[in-house]
Amino acid sequence: MNLAYRDIRHNLGRFLLTCLGLGLLLGVVLAMIGIYRGLVVDALTIARAPAVDLWVVEANTRGPFAEASRIPGDTREAIARIADVTAAGSLTYQTVETEHQGGKLRLYVIGHELTRPGGPPEIIEGREIARSHYEMVADRSSGLTLGKRIRLGRNTFTVVGLTRHQVNSGSDPAVYITLADAQKLQFDLAPAAARVQRARGASGANLDTVNAVVARLHPNASRDATATTIRRWKHLAALTQDEQEVILSRSLVDRARRQIGLFTSLLLIVSAVIIALIIYTMTMEKLKPIATLKLIGAPDRTIVGMIVQQALALGLIGFAIGAALIVGVKEHFPRRVVLEPDNVAALGVVVIAVCLLASALGVRAALKIDPATALGG
Repeated sequence: MNLAYRDIRHNLGRFLLTCLGLGLLLGVVLAMIGIYRGLVVDALTIARAPAVDLWVVEANTRGPFAEASRIPGDTREAIARIADVTAAGSLTYQTVETEHQGGKLRLYVIGHELTRPGGPPEIIEGREIARSHYEMVADRSSGLTLGKRIRLGRNTFTVVGLTRHQVNSGSDPAVYITLADAQKLQFDLAPAAARVQRARGASGANLDTVNAVVARLHPNASRDATATTIRRWKHLAALTQDEQEVILSRSLVDRARRQIGLFTSLLLIVSAVIIALIIYTMTMEKLKPIATLKLIGAPDRTIVGMIVQQALALGLIGFAIGAALIVGVKEHFPRRVVLEPDNVAALGVVVIAVCLLASALGVRAALKIDPATALGG
């Protein structure tokens, strides 16, 4: 006879309601883990999209994502002539806010050369950019649809293709346009500003400017050696793909990572306290039955087993409810929620450990019960 099962069945409604409440709390813990993972994935998405080995940026900067970087457009030809480089492409990055459906829409605009590295990694609907001007590929999270016309700067672009999961570290959806259009959008002055510059005797803005040049190397080439070669040019800096990802994951999202980690730890502590109080309360409500078990000779391991089994059942059922809830609603979060199987499994192990530790309070109370209590009124 399983005493834990019989006790749970006797108070099934209250037990399931308790599991539901605990499940909601553990669901929040899972959501925080998923939000953190999504934050890191979003930060690395744009950097990984070109599938390159090197990033060439302005000297003394850490790349186009961490700070401003401007280099001459003809840098790409110089990089392409290096022995181990198989392909090179120029890129620009900028955040633009435009009107869409009566509201504001923030977009992360990526300018790339059509036949070189840096374009959208996949097209899930529509086609790639085929014209030199005024076409774009947008991430579907932007809400833009095929054939939609949207104004960026002083020009109107037509959406010809859709991609997915292409957002920057701030979760702004990315759109891809040609490098020439992006340079004009980013560096070309408005007519009034251009007239002011000419009146002051200043030359116009140089449109042949990019934010970074990316390069792919031969499979057997050394990234570090090639980067060292480029760094000898005093006006340039070179970052390997790994260095770029470290900057993004540790610099741009470091504070958010620490804050979410602290909040997740606090939620786990709160969960442990709640489980301990629930198990202790359930144990105190069974003082007389436990004393009766002791009086008729039931060993301590039977009583301990009942309490531990109830704690594990409470934690695991609550964990299952929380996991099912988050899996069902994660697509509706404003930011991406990434739940990897190893993260879910690790939290499951933590929940089991928390349940075992939390049951210690109830076990201690049960073992201190005097069997003579069963004979009282």
